[in-house]
Amino acid sequence: MDDRSLKAYPHRWLVLAAFVPVALMTQVLWITFAPITSAAAKFYGTSDLMIGLLSMSFMVVYILIVIPSAWVIDTHGFKAAVGFGAVLSAVFALLRGLFASNFTVVFLSQVGIAIGQPFVIGAITKIAARWFPARERATAAGLGTLALYLGPLAAMLLSPYLFVRIGMNRMLLVYGIATAAAAVFFLIVAREHPPTPAGADERALMFDGLKAMLRQRDFLFLLAMFFVGLGLFNSVSTWIEDIVRPRGFSISQAGRLGGLMLVGGIVGAVVMPVLSDLSRRRKPFVVLALAGLIPGLLGLTYATHSWLLLLSGFVFGFFLLSAGPIGFQYAAEITYPAPEGTSNSLLLVMGQASGIAFILGMDALKDKATGSMTAPLLILAALGVVAVVLAVFLRESPFKKAESDRAG
Repeated sequence: MDDRSLKAYPHRWLVLAAFVPVALMTQVLWITFAPITSAAAKFYGTSDLMIGLLSMSFMVVYILIVIPSAWVIDTHGFKAAVGFGAVLSAVFALLRGLFASNFTVVFLSQVGIAIGQPFVIGAITKIAARWFPARERATAAGLGTLALYLGPLAAMLLSPYLFVRIGMNRMLLVYGIATAAAAVFFLIVAREHPPTPAGADERALMFDGLKAMLRQRDFLFLLAMFFVGLGLFNSVSTWIEDIVRPRGFSISQAGRLGGLMLVGGIVGAVVMPVLSDLSRRRKPFVVLALAGLIPGLLGLTYATHSWLLLLSGFVFGFFLLSAGPIGFQYAAEITYPAPEGTSNSLLLVMGQASGIAFILGMDALKDKATGSMTAPLLILAALGVVAVVLAVFLRESPFKKAESDRAG
């Protein structure tokens, strides 16, 4: 069936717009403390590593929750899954704000929010498949994934500002209220299905699909690439201040760097998936994205001038974060008819696992005398080269080739 003959309902954009703030706030809550690591450690009377664990808890919980959340997404639909995750995040975000001075409550609240996160961010390709025709799905996945970058951007820019202006307690309460508002908006606006299907959406049972996708070479390569790529994003985002502090950069400069890195990612996540859809190709854009992030990462490692550091952050973010939505859609296409929520969640869980390893590894391998993270960052750059090599050996999406043949 040619998806161009199917009706695409305008409400699809409203459903996507309702999803974005919920996903955005889960990311804000995850990375809240990263740009203010040293100040938060002083506020709570603890170490930088303990503040890093507030972010890392999300990665640990994601690994434990990913299979149940994927089952809920694929069995009960994205509205039920995202709605549950949104409400859970809102409750614990408000609790975190109300008891912001108590580190134990804040940590437990982080765990509660982390339980809700996989139910939200694992639904991106499910929303695209339910509401969007095939020719728009990488674009829809890109806009949905955009929320995963806008959230850290907001936290990188707002956390240093709000912490200085209104203090820790009010800052966390503001984040809690915003999360609750996003949850209410989603529950009011979202619908599971359009009146008629937007395109082919028949999928296998979750566990049958899981077994089939784990036997596919290209999907295994993609898992390895997400292990490196999302691990880079999670670890660099978590240690952003620690990376630049030994070179004399301030908390505010670290916040601007993190913000510009994510601005680059937002631009890339909009531009690259659209180009991928227009060209009906996935592989070249995955290769380009992984190769392009390496110069940016080297700039983050060595730059001593503010302009070069910020430029490197933009380049790193543009290429790294543009790979995500294209990779998600590529996985959904090559594993068809496995459920989208399962492939989406498996790719994300690789990033959570590597994030834990990379965060702990960067802390363990940094120079104990100066705090420099040059050595671990160079190791990450080498892993980036390995990811590029794997991407070169990917096969193009057969789904996109079939569409091209029909169009020709």
